This record gives sequence, C-alpha cells and structure tokens, in this order.
Amino acid sequence: MDIKEEYKEVKGKYDVIIIGAGLVGSIIARRLSQYELDILLIDKEPDVGTGTSKANTAIVHAGYDSPFGTLRGKLVVKGNRMFYPMCEELDVPYKITGTYVVALTDEDLKTLEKLMENGRKKGVPGLEIISGEEMRRREPLVNPETTGALYAPTGGVSDPFMLTVAAAENAVMNGTDLMLETKALDFVVEPFSLHKKKVAGVVTNRGTFLADVTIASAGLYCDELMEKLDIKYDFYVRARKGEYYVFDKAKKGSVHNVLFPCPTPVTKGILVTTTVHGNMLLGPTAYELKDKEDTSVRAEGLAELREGAKRLVPSLEITDVIRVFAGLRAGGFLHDFIIEAPAKYWGFINLAGIESPGMASSPAIAEYVENLVREQGLELRKKKDWNPIRVGRPDFSELSPEEQAILIEKDPRYGRIVCRCETVTEGEIVAEIHSPVPARTYDALKRRTWLGTGRCQGGFDTPRVIEILSRELGIPPTEVIKESWGSNFLTRPTKDVPEGG
Repeated sequence: MDIKEEYKEVKGKYDVIIIGAGLVGSIIARRLSQYELDILLIDKEPDVGTGTSKANTAIVHAGYDSPFGTLRGKLVVKGNRMFYPMCEELDVPYKITGTYVVALTDEDLKTLEKLMENGRKKGVPGLEIISGEEMRRREPLVNPETTGALYAPTGGVSDPFMLTVAAAENAVMNGTDLMLETKALDFVVEPFSLHKKKVAGVVTNRGTFLADVTIASAGLYCDELMEKLDIKYDFYVRARKGEYYVFDKAKKGSVHNVLFPCPTPVTKGILVTTTVHGNMLLGPTAYELKDKEDTSVRAEGLAELREGAKRLVPSLEITDVIRVFAGLRAGGFLHDFIIEAPAKYWGFINLAGIESPGMASSPAIAEYVENLVREQGLELRKKKDWNPIRVGRPDFSELSPEEQAILIEKDPRYGRIVCRCETVTEGEIVAEIHSPVPARTYDALKRRTWLGTGRCQGGFDTPRVIEILSRELGIPPTEVIKESWGSNFLTRPTKDVPEGG
C-alpha cells in the first residue's frame, strides 16, 4: 500500500510489538512482561478491549465441546485450569457456577453423551449427566420438559472487559508500553534468508516502530493484516453478530446458573445465564455479515432471542429488560484457532480465528505464544522484580458502611454518588480516569465502574460524568466522547444558528 511519508519515520525499537489490545493481546503482553523484554502493545481505539472483548457472553467454558485433537480443544481445557488463578492475581471478579447443557428430548440426551465423551477424552474434570428431576431441583425455572443435563463443574462466568483492563494494567506496571489510537497500517519487511523474509516492525498512523518479533492479535481484523503479508489459509473471516437481552438485576425469578441448549454446528445456541454483576443475560444470536462495525440490533434477532430462551426458561418475560446490545466475534469458515509463526517469515506470530472459547483459553494461548516467541530467537530472561499482582480500585457499592466511611474520610469524592442505580461515586470515576490504563471516554468508565448500566441506563449520571471527564482530562465538554471518535455528546453552536435559536 502507499504509506504516507510521515508514517515512515522510525519512532522506536522494541523486542516485541503486539497488535491488538483486546483480551488475548493484553494477556499475551502480561505474560511476556515477566521477561527482560521491551514490549509495545498497540490498539487503534481510544481504549483497550473495545472489540469482541467488550460484548460477549462472558462464559468461562469447561472445554467439553471443542473438538478433540484441535488446538482450540487443547487450549480451552488447559486455559480453564489457569483462568481462575489468573483472575485472583489480577483482582478480577469471577464465579465458578458450573455450566449445564439442557436436554429437552431423548435425541438431545444422545448429544449430551457425545459431549461428555469428547470432554472426558480431553481431560475435562467432573463431567456428569444429571436427570431432568435433578436439573429442575438445581434450577427451578428450567423447562419442566427437561429430560437431563450435562453438568460441567469447572465452568463459570467472569468479566472479560475488566480482565482485559487488568491484564493490560499489569503489563504496564511491569514495563510494557501501551499506545492507543495507534493503527497498524503495514509491516516493515526485510530480506532474511533464501526462503524467508523478516517482519522487522509495524508502520502505524503514529510512525514506524521496529521489533525483533511482531505478534498480530487483531481479532476481527486478523485477515486484513494477513493480506498485507500475503499469508493465506483455507478460511475467511466474517463478523458474526450476537444479540443479547440484559435484565435488571433487581428482577425476581432469575436463573443462578449458566444454561445452554444442545449446540448446533454453527453456535452453542441461545443461552440463559447469570453474570458476575448479578444481571441475567439472554443470547447470543449468530448472524454472519461482512460489515465488521455493524453492532445494530435487529428486531428479528430479538424475536429469535425470546423464542430460544423460552425453550430453556418458559416463564421468562421481557418486562424487566433494561438493555439490548450486539457484539461481533470472528466467525466465518474457521476450522480451529490459528496460532503460529508462518514458515515464510521470521519474527512474526499470527493469531486468527480466536472465537469462542477464546476467553477461557486466553491464559493458555499466551503460554503457547510465549513458546513461539522463544522459537523466534528471543532470549527470555525472567525479571527478578516481576509482579503478577494487580490490585483493583475500590468498588464502593461492595464495601461495608464502616469501610465506606473510612474511604470518604480519606477522599470526600467517594461520598458523592454519580450513578444512583449502581451506586458509583465520583471517587471511583476519578480513580479510573487516572489509572495505569486510563479511562478517557464515557463507555470506558461504564465498563470499568458499571455506571450507566442500571435501570435508568445513564439517564441520571451522563451530564455529571461529562463534567468530570472534561475537568479531569482538561478538555472542553464538547470534546468528551461516548466510545470512539465522532461520538461526542455535545456540539458547539454554529455561526449559522443565532444564539438561543
């Protein structure tokens, strides 16, 4: 491609550059930060985790369904074992709820047997098929026609966005450079040997950065980066839209477990699940499209959600729904995770097709990538002072009255409630704005503190949050954005509009 001259200026040299600060990219950065390496993590958006990582079902899969003999099947089982200890180190919420695949027919029971056999071959612990009666005892709202369920005790739920933030923060604490609003435009490619070329760096909109090893973890855009290096596989990437219903956490009669229907070759189906935040979630749909930015919600998608979810929980009513949303994951013609150093290049590691169960697999993916980095010739020497612990900021709503009083005495801003539905304080908002991976947009604050996610959906807090962001970032209120550039809440009056007009 034709790269502008100003983009070609070399701005720095690193041992490792990671393209994509989503969940997987951030956890890779954290994993590699334990070594004596200069690492740069880049992302094209104003915040980390704004792609697939911010809008998904947040399930920690046990690993029984991914095909035996695949890389995906191997890494999800290992990743599940590594996942909860990682959350402990990073101070990220999780619940080991176990997960259930619910059978409604005798044919479904045969599917459960196949799933259990597949899981046991891969070493998934504790799998068992329980009776319909036992399933109804554990989850009273489940369909009365349930004939049985596959129970996986190591499954659970977490918060994928906060895990992304926490991993990125821990990487930064351990010396990683993070550059947001930095888009990979092309690669620096040099001769290396008779049969190989070397990927020597990345050309971005903020200049060129050189590296010994470049890791592409670009989610939905993995294929576009591969095209720049003429890397071809027998697959294509499409955005697979998943639509969701979110229920008010105050709703009575919610489920307390993760309930899957029997899966299809395309999707795990529309599930009904609890979340770490106490809401009930329905979804997702699976609608393939070419537009990788289309997060609109379709009326037919919502109808499909209602129909699918009611097969699991017939008593569901949508009167307590407080939000609908859609997320996009890497779908299309994918056989497996692709995580490899392509044979024709030196110094390049490519990740593609990291769809579900990417979150549960993420710590094992990072370990796998670490070994590939070592094979690319980098010496990995452990840091003596590497710290795997990241401590999150206080969650005011979870503190006891005594703890709240102590916090307010130290900083009176914790005594000012900005979001009433979720009890989020000014102190929490300011802390996130000035954190190691700072929140600079409304949605970045929303995902970190949970403000604006309650019944009023930001109706009360938005003006105050705009004021706080303006003050703390030193920008006019008109420059405060919701998510990405162009999503400004306020505009200046134009010269053509008379004052007061």
